[in-house]
Amino acid sequence: MSDVFLNVVPIFVLILAGWLIVRFQYLKASVGDALGDFVFRVAVPVLLFRTIAEADFRDGSPWPLWVAYFSGVAITWTLGHVAATLLFGKDARIGVLAGVSSAFANTVFIGLPLVSRSVGEEGIVAISILLSVHLPVMMIAGTILMERAERKVSGKPGQSPLKLLKGIGRNLVRNPLVIGLAFGALAHLVGIPLGGPVKIVVDQLAGVAAPAALISIGMALDKYGLSGNIGMASVTSVLKLVVFPACVYGACQLLGLNQSWTAALVLTSSVPTGVNAWLIANHFNVGHGLASSTITLTTALGVLSVSAWAYILL
Repeated sequence: MSDVFLNVVPIFVLILAGWLIVRFQYLKASVGDALGDFVFRVAVPVLLFRTIAEADFRDGSPWPLWVAYFSGVAITWTLGHVAATLLFGKDARIGVLAGVSSAFANTVFIGLPLVSRSVGEEGIVAISILLSVHLPVMMIAGTILMERAERKVSGKPGQSPLKLLKGIGRNLVRNPLVIGLAFGALAHLVGIPLGGPVKIVVDQLAGVAAPAALISIGMALDKYGLSGNIGMASVTSVLKLVVFPACVYGACQLLGLNQSWTAALVLTSSVPTGVNAWLIANHFNVGHGLASSTITLTTALGVLSVSAWAYILL
């Protein structure tokens, strides 16, 4: 239990510190936005580049890892959608957003630091392999399903599938995380060793990714808050923190993943809902209250659920 305490609690203490910094107006929220941009555009891409460039992929195919994680995504997303539409009587757009809020983990800002502290280098390799497809899969699925729901509710003609995919593709190609992963894969394939001053700079930038990410997500929390839909947000929060990691754990056992990869995937799935749920809600101008409430609730309760999963796994 002491190891769990040392590995998990500091993650959420840093998030709390970021929230207090803004809450007591020691720094403006805009500073947190800038810090988040630095993490997303510089520090984490460099960390992913280093991880993939130096990784040892002899543990086997990435397919069982992807299948284990995304089977959990599919089950939890479906349950969130059904709960919103049947249990709470909401329209299809809120159903999609409930699914996204239940199954879109904050893999970058919380998952990476957590796995790094709790599992170590092998866990970072696992989450990097996951991140190579996570954002494209989740954003494509969320955008396409929301577009279909929008047409169903409003009756308006939507974008053609080809135009929609082109827009998503352009965004992904310019995404710093995708760029970091791509350059890391290139360096790994070519066999370019990292050494000398380049290695030092890369290590130092990668080293600030975790603490800066946690502080920035804490500073961003103040603008989300609890804004209605508490009942539905409570359901999506339980799905996110309990059901999702349980599904991933079961899939990992069925597929025979090793202990480190299982721990990395389950811990990643157990972290709070990512800000992408809010971004999708904001883009389609629907469900802001549900997205913000789920992000806030899962972050507030995450220290308990993540600690429980870490205790089970480690």
